[in-house]
Amino acid sequence: MSKQIDLDILICLNCKNNQFKKNLSKITCQKCQKKYPYKDDKYFFSVPKNDIITDPLDKLKHFLKRYSLLYEGLIAIISPVYTDNTLRHFINLHVKNKNIMALNLGSGNSNYKNISNIDIINYPNVNLICDITNLPIKNESIDIIINRAVLEHIPNDQKAVSEMFRILKKGGFIICFYPFIQGFHASPKDYTRKTYEGVKELFKNLELIELKCYGGPTSGLLWVFQEWLAILLSFGIRQLHDLIYLLIIIITFPIKYLDIILIHHPLAKNISSGFIIIGRKI
Repeated sequence: MSKQIDLDILICLNCKNNQFKKNLSKITCQKCQKKYPYKDDKYFFSVPKNDIITDPLDKLKHFLKRYSLLYEGLIAIISPVYTDNTLRHFINLHVKNKNIMALNLGSGNSNYKNISNIDIINYPNVNLICDITNLPIKNESIDIIINRAVLEHIPNDQKAVSEMFRILKKGGFIICFYPFIQGFHASPKDYTRKTYEGVKELFKNLELIELKCYGGPTSGLLWVFQEWLAILLSFGIRQLHDLIYLLIIIITFPIKYLDIILIHHPLAKNISSGFIIIGRKI
């Protein structure tokens, strides 16, 4: 299960005080008396935005996310994006069995041991509901930050990265996946893509440990092709588009495994599906 958030690292969004009084239903800032709901071992620093999901395919994803193992398994298999074990290796190396504070920002319903989940939507495994561009967390209190395919859904990704940098301890690590060649996918909105150099610039305040393709050129091509074919065959009918799109995904997903080879091509980053970066605060 995900790790419960330690009250000692939280701060009031109103006055930035870090002293709270806690009871069964809320925590109260001892300085300004601002109250934040507390329920089912979760802190609510924002109103959960479960109702902002309007895209039909995203509604399906939102439903499946409540069953984290099923969702993660389906994504690993039928997603057009080929991914390797970089994230799993990172967690085993820096998080597993360590006495640290690790956060998964924009976690969805992920369920990694020894990692606390933060999201704007109240999934069962989320520990703190808040906006990741305005985190109620003390400066330099976090050892590890995981951020996977989230920043493209935020209007101001630079503000979110600045918040990550603020709360990260010196010597702490950030691992982030940012898409490049991918079709539009609302969760609930979709704003940006980044090139290899764009990702590098976004995290320029960190010491760069690794930056590489994560989902190679085949993945980039496959996602666009799947969407293009669904548009071509659906004649402008949204419901038909969504049905065809799902069928195409199921039929064509094995093509992504060509990236086992092509992801290592020196020009793969030109049309890579996305990039993963690991950086350290110094």
